[in-house]
Amino acid sequence: MATPLLELHELAKSFGGARALRGVDFSLQPGEVHALLGENGAGKSTLIKIVTGAHQPDRGSIRVAGVVVPPLTPASARALGIACIYQQPALFPDLTVMENIALRLEAGQPMARIDWAGRRRRAEELLHRIGAEIAASAEVRSLSMPEQQLVEIACALGVGARIVIMDEPTASLTQKEQHLLFAVVRELRRSGVGVIYISHRLEEIFALADRVTVLRDGETVATHRIEDINETALIRTMVGRGMTQIDPPGGGAAGDIALEVKGISCAVGGVKDVSFEVRSGEIFGLAGLVGAGRTELARVLFGLTPADSGEIRLQGQIVDARSAVDAVAAGIAYVPEDRRRHGIVLEMPIAHNMTLAVHRRLFPRGWLRPRAEESLALDFIRDLAVKCTGPEAIGGSLSGGNQQKVALARWLATKPRLLILDEPTQGVDVGAKAEIHRIIRGLAESGLAVILISSDLPEILGMSDRIGVMRAGRLTAVLPGRSEAHTVLAAALGQEQGAA
Repeated sequence: MATPLLELHELAKSFGGARALRGVDFSLQPGEVHALLGENGAGKSTLIKIVTGAHQPDRGSIRVAGVVVPPLTPASARALGIACIYQQPALFPDLTVMENIALRLEAGQPMARIDWAGRRRRAEELLHRIGAEIAASAEVRSLSMPEQQLVEIACALGVGARIVIMDEPTASLTQKEQHLLFAVVRELRRSGVGVIYISHRLEEIFALADRVTVLRDGETVATHRIEDINETALIRTMVGRGMTQIDPPGGGAAGDIALEVKGISCAVGGVKDVSFEVRSGEIFGLAGLVGAGRTELARVLFGLTPADSGEIRLQGQIVDARSAVDAVAAGIAYVPEDRRRHGIVLEMPIAHNMTLAVHRRLFPRGWLRPRAEESLALDFIRDLAVKCTGPEAIGGSLSGGNQQKVALARWLATKPRLLILDEPTQGVDVGAKAEIHRIIRGLAESGLAVILISSDLPEILGMSDRIGVMRAGRLTAVLPGRSEAHTVLAAALGQEQGAA
């Protein structure tokens, strides 16, 4: 067998009193796609940060191409051919695509003359190699999240990395872009590059990986060749329990109409003549392909991009939501898709995050009441089962699933009558996903009206009492819950219409 590109032996890491890694073993062969799985909080992020030099281990050894290396720094990791493509691209928004690529590839010499034609040519070659139809001269801020991720992949290819780490690379990609990514991964494998692939989408793991290693509670619990394990066994290994404990329970009967939307349109958001209703105690799923207008509709309902025409009624009262403040006052809460940018403040303690939307109520006349804030936070930590050291824990220290719970707590603190959830389980592991599902179902059973936006079709089918399907800014169908997947997809593609 060839010398492994990367060998990790008995890696351990603690942060204060919290043990993130307890002795992890992992290896990566040339020309191998090795999947790294585990629930949020299992230690994947800490392990990757050690490999890329962001953290140093407390103990354990790292070998690169058979040679023991000292604790890595970001610079030494790059010099050894280690590159990481993160779920959230780390690009400079005010620079062009070719300038961002040049920053990764060029050493930079004082007073050196810039070869702009060479920069453009190199960027275009890398983008062409991965099949990305992106202009080298485009400013990064003008690109969508999927396009930015493709630029990150081009950067990694450009530095000639031998070890490429992909952390949830398809979380923001369309189906076409996913196929491009898969082709790139397979090309890297053929060229002898080793790929560490992290994803919560198990279908990707079985399509791409040669081996899979599972972490749980900071330890390596299993490594298998992909042909030697099935999805059910893999989930059981990850979460330590069977499939029956993951599926959410069924919902109860819906109540009176809570939300009535009649013919709302918004030119800025591309929303066109949308009408529907949601009942108290009902989960109304919004399905559709990327760009169908689901998030844009949520932003209209929450007043971020106010409607140009139409009518919104909440429990019979007309809502004129010209801003988020108006929407919150009316009883509407919105947990946005990008939790790291808009869901929580990563540098702020959990307690502060949870109370941001209710300062006027919690601190009347501007008087701070730390005990009241702490009490509210402790209640949500208990009720939502947030795994943390306490209300003073920093938001950025939490796993993705627990960050999502904190974002949810912020808006539940406003005591809403309508809760809009945009991709609430994106990028979280199967265990945290099941917990969030149970929370959502429990909120509906308590009488709250819920709009659930998700690109995960099984999630929409399994959680929704009714399903609205959007296409090109319009609501093309309203279908019963538990509809067939092909029926929902047909409506999303404009092939069929229905009502329920």
